[in-house]
Amino acid sequence: MESQGEAGRINQRRRTRKDILAAAARLLRMGRSPGMDDVAAEAGVSRATVYRYFPSVEALLVEAPLDGAVPGPAEVFGGDPSTDPVDRADRAEAILHDMVYRNEGQLRAMLAASLQRGEARAEGVPVRQNRRMPLIRAALAPARSRMSGEAHDTLCAALALMYGVESMVVFSDVLGIGEAQARRIKSWAVRALVRAAMEESEAHASSTRNVMPRASGL
Repeated sequence: MESQGEAGRINQRRRTRKDILAAAARLLRMGRSPGMDDVAAEAGVSRATVYRYFPSVEALLVEAPLDGAVPGPAEVFGGDPSTDPVDRADRAEAILHDMVYRNEGQLRAMLAASLQRGEARAEGVPVRQNRRMPLIRAALAPARSRMSGEAHDTLCAALALMYGVESMVVFSDVLGIGEAQARRIKSWAVRALVRAAMEESEAHASSTRNVMPRASGL
């Protein structure tokens, strides 16, 4: 289990990486072709910091346009009164599914670059931006109190396998399945995972309530 200090450092590294991506995206929207020095100045960090997170300007500029392509939890669920975690989790996956297939080329390039960064990964430097987990947690939020921490974390991890570019690669390259059918299969899997987790949590809660305390003998 991560200590609070280590979790804080991980979150800070993710924020730094996101700030660098956002800076590069702003420069691209201005019509510029920025170098590492330009991005560092725009992000307010050193050139060495940019290189710590991105091995080349090419890797950075492949991913930067994707920075705003994934809506955040507030955009997807803000003001949404729905409370069914099954429907919410499926809706979040549908949004990521559409984004992945619209940006397939860039995402494949980003995935290839991240797979080559074993040294950075070993040093605790994030080589990918974690865009799926905030959506998954927001989707499950209405049911969070009905699950233990372990059950919630296990479900989030299982759902993460269904979201994002990796599942697209499996469906397309390994299974030869097209976009529409892949979405139907993922919808089935996401719904089945959430239902199973909720049923398991409810059964555990029920069995706990039904355990009667032993008589004290007094």
